[in-house]
Amino acid sequence: MATRQPGKAMEPQRDREGTLMQVVETLLDKGLVLNADIMVSVAGVELLGIRIRAALASFETAAKFGLDFPAGTDRETAAWQEAMEEKDTCPECGKRASLKQLMDTFCPWCGWQSAYARSLEQSGAEELESDEGEPLPETTGEDAEEESLSARSAE
Repeated sequence: MATRQPGKAMEPQRDREGTLMQVVETLLDKGLVLNADIMVSVAGVELLGIRIRAALASFETAAKFGLDFPAGTDRETAAWQEAMEEKDTCPECGKRASLKQLMDTFCPWCGWQSAYARSLEQSGAEELESDEGEPLPETTGEDAEEESLSARSAE
């Protein structure tokens, strides 16, 4: 991260808490693309030209940005469908989960709920309370058995 102070040039700062696992996770999450054009020429005559295009990213990130996959890649698998599902980071625990689940219900890791999910939950509880009318008549096992016998005899 770089900081800007008046009268001084921007200087990079290093956070000493970074681990290799965090670096790999960031690379896979954000992706890394290398584009290189190498030309060897003598006296203005190009003798050799090499173009390098390389990308390092998770399937999820690659699919998100429309990178091509090798021929024969089966995009109908459950893993592929999961990778295509939009995900976000939980503000409470920092782990990634389905955006729909985070917004509509709760974080599967820590149980955090968004304000929207809480409002849905409250409106759902209010609807249940308003739908409660007279309770259904209770039936015993004998009553249910008599009803099924009478239905069969009517046929």
